[in-house]
Amino acid sequence: MPPHIPQIAMLVDTSRTYGQDIVAGVRRYVAEHEPWSLYLEPRDLLSSYPAWLEQWPGDGILARTGDAAMLQRLKATGLPVIELRDSSPDQPFPFVGMDNSEIGVRVAVHLRSRGFQRFAAYLDPSLDFFRERIQRFVETVKSEGYECPTFEAFSPSQRPRWDEHQKALADWLISLEKPVGVFASNDQLGFWLLDAARRAGISVPEQVAVVGAENDRLLCETAWPPLSSVQLRGQAVGYAASQMLDGWMRTGIRPPERTLLPAGDFVIRQSSDIVAVEDPRLARALTFIRQHATENISVNDVARAGSISRSALERQMKKQIGRSPGEEINRIRFGLVERLLTQTGLTLDAIAERAGFTHPQYMAEAFRKRQGETPGQYRQRRKI
Repeated sequence: MPPHIPQIAMLVDTSRTYGQDIVAGVRRYVAEHEPWSLYLEPRDLLSSYPAWLEQWPGDGILARTGDAAMLQRLKATGLPVIELRDSSPDQPFPFVGMDNSEIGVRVAVHLRSRGFQRFAAYLDPSLDFFRERIQRFVETVKSEGYECPTFEAFSPSQRPRWDEHQKALADWLISLEKPVGVFASNDQLGFWLLDAARRAGISVPEQVAVVGAENDRLLCETAWPPLSSVQLRGQAVGYAASQMLDGWMRTGIRPPERTLLPAGDFVIRQSSDIVAVEDPRLARALTFIRQHATENISVNDVARAGSISRSALERQMKKQIGRSPGEEINRIRFGLVERLLTQTGLTLDAIAERAGFTHPQYMAEAFRKRQGETPGQYRQRRKI
C-alpha cells in the first residue's frame, strides 16, 4: 500500500501579494519535506467557504479567515487548522502572522528619521490588527511629544460613493499642518490617500509623506507617486504555519496559540523619500548623509555639505531628529547591513565593504551590540 499523503486545504486569498507569498512559503516547505496533496484555488478575502470541506476526509487546513461564520465552519470540521489572518483572542485556532505592534513603531521611527515633527494616521477600523498598527504608531509619536490626528475610513457597509469618500479624505489632508508624515494602516488606504492628495493639489512627499503597510506590489507600484511600505514576510509565515501544521498532524500536539514574526524590510519609495526639516542647511546635510553614508564620510564632510558649522550641525540634528551626525551615519550604514543580511548571501567581508566599514570584525561586533545578536543569528531569524 502506498504511503499516506497528507491532504491539506489552503483557504488563502491570492488576490494580494501577502497571500501569494504565503502560498510560496507553503510550497517551499512542501518541497523541502515529504509531499502534501494541496487544495488551492484563486480566492479573495470575501470568497465563500467550500461546502465540500464539511465532508472532506482531509488532514489539515491553512486559512486566512474573512468572517466569524467561516471560523465556525472551520471549527466544525474538527481538523487541525492554522489561522493566518484573524489574531483576535476569541478565534479558536493557533495563529501565525506578523507582529503588528512592531510595524507601527517602525513607521514612526522611519518618519522621525526623515525629520518629521507632525504626524497623522489613516485607519481602516474593520480589523483589530489594523488598529494595533495605528495604535502603536500613535503611541510612539506621542511618547516623543507629538500629536497625531487620525482619519477613519468608512466600513464597507457605510462607505459612501467613491468621489464622496475621496473628497472627505482630501479635505482632511488640507486641514493638516504641514509638512506631515501620514501612516496608512494598509497599502489600500495608502493608495487612496495618495489619490486624495493629488485631487487636493497637495505635493507628495514635500508637504505630505505617506507610508503604508504590507508592501503589496500592485498597489505600491501603481500608486503615484509610488508608495513606501513595510514588507510583510508572507513566505516566512507560510513556511512556519506549514511546519506547525505538520507537527500537529503528526503528533496531535496543538501548536502555540500565537506566533508573531517580525516584519521585513522597509521599502522606501517616492511617497516618503524626503528629509522634512525647516532649516535648508540641515536639510542639505541630512540629504548628504543619506546619499554618502556608506562612503566612509566624516561629520566634518557633512558640515561642509550643509554649509553649517560642526557645532551647529550637532546641536540642530539632536534637536530635529534626536540623533547626532555620527549616529545618523551609523543608522544608515547598519540599515544597509540589515538589508544585505536578509536579501543576499554576501559574506560579512563583502557586506562591510558595501556599508562603508573598513574592518568587518568591528562591523560584526558593533552590529551585535546594536541588535543583541550576531549578524549570522539576525540573518537566520529573518530568513524568508
